[in-house]
Amino acid sequence: MTSTITTRPGTNDLKLYNEAQWYAGYTAARHEKRVAEHLTQRGIEHFLPLYETIHRWNNGRHRVQLPLFPGYIFVRIALQERLRVLELPGFVRLVGFNSLPHSLPETDINKMKEALNKGVLAEPYPYLTAGTRVEIRNGPLQGMTGILLRRQNKCRVVISIDLIMRSMAVEIDARDVVPVRNSSGRTIPAGTSTGATTVYV
Repeated sequence: MTSTITTRPGTNDLKLYNEAQWYAGYTAARHEKRVAEHLTQRGIEHFLPLYETIHRWNNGRHRVQLPLFPGYIFVRIALQERLRVLELPGFVRLVGFNSLPHSLPETDINKMKEALNKGVLAEPYPYLTAGTRVEIRNGPLQGMTGILLRRQNKCRVVISIDLIMRSMAVEIDARDVVPVRNSSGRTIPAGTSTGATTVYV
């Protein structure tokens, strides 16, 4: 479905319309890789986060790469060129509000790319909404804030894209996170001043 801008664009609207930004795209079920192939063929910059897991079939166990955020892929386009992705087989729509796609911070996309490129182990994780907010001080995710989660004496980082309500979990050293506090020194709870992308630890 094609999204439209119903108001007459002003200066800021034209900038949004003409400049390439990152958007989340919703795909048909199990079409993420096929959509990524079509985007590559068209020369459209995109990012499909994958994780490696082992699946068992009748002929044995095999390592496979699956999408970290099933049903979604990230594309970097200007809105004036959105038809180039909307007409692709398997691509359903750009995610946004009130029929207008909502862009994602490029820094967040780059940090996710860097973490995966550096071999950070990741896997899908249920979308989180509660916990104590912390800040990551070291590594490719440095500067991002999120929620502290400890399991079996390990710290895990759950990177959540609030726009699509999807998350992925990565392990992190407990020494690399610190509590986030407000001006009165109190710990900030989850759900306070969140952006398009939130990191839950």
